[in-house]
Amino acid sequence: MMILPKPDCDLCPRLSEFRACNKRSFPNEFNALVPPFGAEDAKLLIVGLAPGLRGANFTGRPFTGDYAGDLLYATLLKFGLARGEYQERADDGLELVQTRITNAVRCVPPENKPTPEEINTCRSFLESEIKNLKNLKVIVCLGLISHNAVLKTLRAKPSEHKFTHGAHHKIGNLHVVDSYHCSRYNTNTGRLTAQMFEGVFQSVLPLLSTKD
Repeated sequence: MMILPKPDCDLCPRLSEFRACNKRSFPNEFNALVPPFGAEDAKLLIVGLAPGLRGANFTGRPFTGDYAGDLLYATLLKFGLARGEYQERADDGLELVQTRITNAVRCVPPENKPTPEEINTCRSFLESEIKNLKNLKVIVCLGLISHNAVLKTLRAKPSEHKFTHGAHHKIGNLHVVDSYHCSRYNTNTGRLTAQMFEGVFQSVLPLLSTKD
């Protein structure tokens, strides 16, 4: 059985306090722990960093309402991993295909920077999620923090699986694939282009149909 944190989770005092502050500042927004998006029979799990303050923290759905979501969902739609229309809100009817999206940290952190302790605390939910996705074949890690959280969850050594954009790592029966995070900063600076990002998912598609 998959263990999910409660919407008002208080395991991380700093994050809980920041969430309460946001509720006072933005009373009409979601302002709670952001649950995963997608079915539990997914073959592909995408792991991001944490909800953005005015993105997922406001909408209640991962990567929804900010620039990172614009690129991510456009890419998923292009490769048939989503269907519908992405309209930057949780009730837009968008559906994922064989795909699930989650975050290494489920609550919005101040300045988008969770502490190592907060990442470790939230990793128990990531562990439960990966363990209970029975059809899972591929994990795409968006950024170094996500990569490290996934490696720790899978009990893999970072020295043997270094983060590099586009890198593929075989860990047990799973393929772990790295990408720079699809943040506005990375795309504005040219560190990540749409073509580079699409290339990651192009390389993932054949892995979803393999038997191993």
